[in-house]
Formats: sequence, C-alpha cells, structure tokens
Amino acid sequence: MDFDLSYEQRELQDSVSRLLKDRYDFAARQRYAKEAEGWSHELWSHYANLGLLGLPFPSEYGGFGGGAVDLMLTMEALGRVMALEPYLASVVLGGAALRLAGSSAQQAELLPRVAAGALLLAWAHGERQAGHEPFFVATTARREGRTWILDGAKSLVLNGASAQTLVVSARTGGETADRDGLGLFLVDAGAQGVTRHPYRLVDGTSAAEITLSGVAASALGEPGAAGPIVARVTESGIAAVAAEAVGAMRAALDLTVEYLKTREQFGRPIGQNQALQHRAAEMLMATEQAQSMAMLAAMMVDEPDARERERNIAMAKVIVGREARWVAHQAVQLHGGIGVTEEYAVGHYFRRLTVIEQLFGDSSFHLRRLAEEQA
Repeated sequence: MDFDLSYEQRELQDSVSRLLKDRYDFAARQRYAKEAEGWSHELWSHYANLGLLGLPFPSEYGGFGGGAVDLMLTMEALGRVMALEPYLASVVLGGAALRLAGSSAQQAELLPRVAAGALLLAWAHGERQAGHEPFFVATTARREGRTWILDGAKSLVLNGASAQTLVVSARTGGETADRDGLGLFLVDAGAQGVTRHPYRLVDGTSAAEITLSGVAASALGEPGAAGPIVARVTESGIAAVAAEAVGAMRAALDLTVEYLKTREQFGRPIGQNQALQHRAAEMLMATEQAQSMAMLAAMMVDEPDARERERNIAMAKVIVGREARWVAHQAVQLHGGIGVTEEYAVGHYFRRLTVIEQLFGDSSFHLRRLAEEQA
C-alpha cells in the first residue's frame, strides 16, 4: 500500500489546518458550544466555501470527488480542535448513504445542497435495544400507495436536532437483528409525527432521541435490501472517527509535552523526570500506531472484497480505540488536577476520545466479532 500523500492531499491538509488554526482555538470552541445548536454556523459556511462539505461527492453534484483518504485528512484536522460542527453526521454518514443508495435524481436534488451548506443530514439508525449490533432495527416501514409510513424510535442520532433531513433505517421484513429486510428512507425532520429530544453528550457534541409515529417517507434505494449499505455507511463512520481520534490524540500529546516542559516542582521542570519522559514517548508511539491503523481503515473503505474490508476496519476500530483511551488517560494523569477542569482543554480531549471509542461499536465489541470470525 502507498501511504504517501499526493500533492492535492497535502494542499487539502494545509488548507484545513490553516482555517482551523485561525478560527478554532479552545476558547473559540467554548464559545461555539454555547451557541443555540452547540456549533458555529459561521464556521460551517467557511467549510462550504473551502469545499469541505462537498469533498466526498461527485463533481456533477457540486462536490470535489474526493476519496476516503481526503476525508481522513479532514477528520484528523477536525479532531485536533474537537470541532463541534456536524461534519460526521451530515457529510460522512448522511452523505455516504445518499452516495451509495440514492437514485440519480435524489443525489442531484440533495447533494449540491449539502455541499453548499444549505442542507443538514442526520443518520438515524441506532436504537436503544440494539447495543452495538449493527443490523438491529425495530423501526418498521409499511407501504401505503406510493408513500412509506414509518413507526419507531431512533437513539443517539448525532446532530439529530439540527438536521433538516433524516436518513432513517427501518425494517420492511425479517426479524429485528436480521441483515436482510432493511430499508433506508428520507424523512423531513419537520414532518408530522416526528418528535425530537435534543441533548448534549459528555464531550459537548449534540445528539437527539427521535420518535417516528406514522411518518411519511420516501425510499432511498431498494427497500428491504439496504443491509450492505448500512454496513458501508457504518464502516465509513468508523474510518472517519478513527482519523478524528488521531487528531485528538496528537493535540492531547502536544498539550502534555508542553506541560511537562513548563510545570515546575522542586525548582525544575517535571519533564526532566526520566519516567515521565518515557510515558510521553509511549504516548507518541501509541499515537503513531493509531495513525497507521486510521490510514488502513481509510484505504479499506472502498475495498470491493466485503470480508477483507470488514475485517481490516474492525481491526482499526479495536486498535485506535484502545490506543486513544490509553493516551487520553495518560494525558490527564500527567497533568494532574488541572487535567479534569472545565477551563483546560486536555480533559475535553479525554471526553471526546471516550465518546469516539463508543461510536459504531466499542473495542470489545469489534474484538469479539474478529474472534468469532476466526473460530
């Protein structure tokens, strides 16, 4: 595999980094978190102007035709600043569902609006009883004439309160945990029968519980055959948060090294303590390992061999989750009491990495799946 970045990818990396460096320090993040929806609409417009919101979409639909590695670079940069905007929910997850399942007419209608920042999507798939099972869906879809009617409830819908259009998974047949019998549907978030209960996760990001009661919807792709699409969208999400975790790990490591250089005890910086130097070096090695696995996940997103793709992305989720959790713990411990205060960034990186480890199945879940595959 070629792990070198192209000229265009390096330019993308530099452009995103410059934008976020100028506009997204920790104090700015704290201000954005206090806005009505918990993120900055001004920054969202800048993302659109830079082309980030259309990055993975075909050029004929207002996008730039970027691939999973381009998304990886963007997500890593967003992870460095713990960006609050709904990039994962709208562009990565919702956008992947539209790209993979949508008709030409649906893509032509919706993707240019997403790319311009005029339409926010949310991926409404998870349910309370599902745990981490990727195909557990109790929400039902029944057909009435040309319209589909949805009933059920979705949980932990990332940025579900901000979205104008929901991409909802619902069951047209089969048992609740079956891979077969799943459909994807487009729902107007303001439609009759949709109830949203927004809340903040422990890391400050936004989510919602959504109830659907007799809601009219239009099919996205072929109803009953969306299992493979659900898997691909989930894999895209895993690759994206793996890259975001690497960005957050690097930022936490930088804060920790700077703290070791400047915090003094007994008349000298604590970073002169060799044991603490060793722990910082181990944090660096863990971050480098996580970055390698995040790159592997990104390169596997478009792998045509489903078994190979699923196995490698699951391995990436296990290793990145494990290393991210360890680096986050070390960062807080090496800072001491200040590491858990609201006013200092490192504790917020700890929270974000904790949330990322749980998204799309935690490390234990994916490790168990890998073990079962080998049995």
